[in-house]
Amino acid sequence: MQVLFTSRDAEGDKLRDLTVQRVQFVMRRMTWLVPRASVELSDINAADGGVDKRCLIELKTERAGTLVITSIARDWHSALDNALTRAMGALRTSGHERPQAVR
Repeated sequence: MQVLFTSRDAEGDKLRDLTVQRVQFVMRRMTWLVPRASVELSDINAADGGVDKRCLIELKTERAGTLVITSIARDWHSALDNALTRAMGALRTSGHERPQAVR
């Protein structure tokens, strides 16, 4: 899976390697369906503080087209984890999960 990362914020840019590794780990069972993911970390209102860290994940899928998931939280780790959780849920509910073998 190819993971593209962008951030205009210097603090967000420091999380590049961690973000790419996290996305690859969480999506490891869906790489057959999602050949490319884009992740963008941004600080919505940098000077104001508060709940303003945004993670936008765009998944290019073979079957479902493009899925866009956004999460806003107090920190980028939480925003990323929330967005990945929602992304996996969206992939599962779209009916594009690989069938499991019956034992």
